[in-house]
Amino acid sequence: MYGIILATLLVIIVASYQGPTTITDPSFQPQPQPLPQPLPQPQPPGPALPMPFHVPLDPHKELQLAWNISYATQEVTLELRVARPRHGVVLGMSDRGELTNADLVILWDDGTNSYFGDAWSDAQGRVSLDSQQDYQLLESKKTPQGLYLLFKRPFRTCDSRDYLIEEGTVHVIYGVLERPMSSVDQLNLSRIQTGIQRVLMLRPDSPTPSLPKDVRTLEVLAPDVVIPSQETTYWCHIFDLPPNIPKNHIVMYEAVITPGNEAVVHHMEVFECSPDIESVPHYSGPCDDKMKPNKLNYCRHVLAAWAMGAEAFYYPPDVGLAFGGPGSSRFLRLEVHYHNPLIISGRRDSSGVRLHYTPTLRRLDAGIMELGLAYTPLMAIPPKQSSFPLTGFCTSKCTKTALPPGGIHIFASQLHTHLAGRGVRTVLVRGGEEVEMVQEDKHFSTHYQTIRRLHKMVNVLPGDTLITKCTYNTEDRTGPTVGGFGIMEEMCVNYIHYYPRTHLELCKSDIDEKYLQKYFSFINRFQGEDQCVCADTGVTQQYSQLRWDSFSVEVLSSLYNSAPITMHCNKSSADMFPGEWCKQELPVVTSLLPRPRYPCEGERLPKDQS
Repeated sequence: MYGIILATLLVIIVASYQGPTTITDPSFQPQPQPLPQPLPQPQPPGPALPMPFHVPLDPHKELQLAWNISYATQEVTLELRVARPRHGVVLGMSDRGELTNADLVILWDDGTNSYFGDAWSDAQGRVSLDSQQDYQLLESKKTPQGLYLLFKRPFRTCDSRDYLIEEGTVHVIYGVLERPMSSVDQLNLSRIQTGIQRVLMLRPDSPTPSLPKDVRTLEVLAPDVVIPSQETTYWCHIFDLPPNIPKNHIVMYEAVITPGNEAVVHHMEVFECSPDIESVPHYSGPCDDKMKPNKLNYCRHVLAAWAMGAEAFYYPPDVGLAFGGPGSSRFLRLEVHYHNPLIISGRRDSSGVRLHYTPTLRRLDAGIMELGLAYTPLMAIPPKQSSFPLTGFCTSKCTKTALPPGGIHIFASQLHTHLAGRGVRTVLVRGGEEVEMVQEDKHFSTHYQTIRRLHKMVNVLPGDTLITKCTYNTEDRTGPTVGGFGIMEEMCVNYIHYYPRTHLELCKSDIDEKYLQKYFSFINRFQGEDQCVCADTGVTQQYSQLRWDSFSVEVLSSLYNSAPITMHCNKSSADMFPGEWCKQELPVVTSLLPRPRYPCEGERLPKDQS
């Protein structure tokens, strides 16, 4: 009966399309636990392996992690330095930084001997040695500066207890052992002092470009703003460039955060206003203020985008983001998202973005484009969901209309959601087939939204489709989460950095509202409501009035996967490209990218890499 109702509803609301299926890995059976192995005697050091990536793990910088990546052998080599090692150290990785069900490597002593081993924690944080020892200790020594460990492991080990190191965020957990123990079975991670650090472990191995000798800086900062005593504020500030400024290229930008406000400044963007607007009022205030000048709505061309956790961003050596000169505006709009959950009053802020630019123009003009979902409440996540997907489209019709014949080349991207986001994925589709992954993060955190350089540039041609899928967890929420600007609302965005610059600034979608209203009408009647109140209330309230159960959730998910969409194919002037963008059919995907295979699964490395 249930299946008949659901099938009938989808016929009534919209004709559905065949969706992709998800293939999961088979589970592995646990093996008997090994005996601990003593720490080997120090060996003569070999040639020093370069460690291009490094991060302090703890606030006091007593634990320093560095690493080297070998894509040829599919291995990562890690260097751990511990200033005060005491009786050992724990380093691990888990889905979201949990101490439970974590993949661990441990150095410990029993008061006489020291031991090193691959371990794991169970659902209560209890630690056991792994039956399959996949961490290989390369070197260990004590120096006046503390303990030094060098070890390596494959990206994938085919051990069900081990973490798969892949593209995207890695949540690293760490802890120091304060007393000796005869066995790791005596260890429970919940009973020692631990911490978490987020890193991009797999990165392009190309060096960071150096800045040119004639580099100059420009700081676009908030003017000593008194942060409003409310949870969410978007603050807009108009900034003037010098008159008749010639064309320059931005080659790097970085955040400038007022000390003490690191947890309050959530993300920032710098927009250039439309060159068609001769003057823009000097406004500084909330972006949603009713008295905000209308001309601010025409400041849409992104020059810089930063979010919590992001590092300084460098453009490739032959690429720069243009500002100034003919065809540009001398007015910029800084937008700062303040997240003030404690409703602190009187706090001042002068955060913003520091632009590093050069008058020596580079060969290529870069652009920044927004992909994903429009910032509207039409798309929502029901409460109590462990993994609920929403998908935004940049359709073939839009790319065919807006991109040049040779297309664009994406070289970096920045993923963005709010607090419920758990994963983000953008894939390139050509002729109905997934052909290339732009960016994927299965362990995404809103607290670590760094800009990611791609290993390989992605060429998007006219007629291609870009699909951005975000996955959310709302298990801790009792009501629906709608799309919007508030921190408890949600976003699904990928800011792609590309060249050559085009007029396409935003390529997003949302569900056609008429089909959503059919959903509300059906569910209200199915759940026994005497009248549908759809016409009398807004979308956000309609979502809130629903009684959420497995049926209403499944029907909504099916609707999102089948109903027509409204495309937002927008220029930086906020105008849409010419064309009909309402009631567009969902792109059809007939072939998915294959899952990558690893050496432990029998995949042979190429001859020049083995």
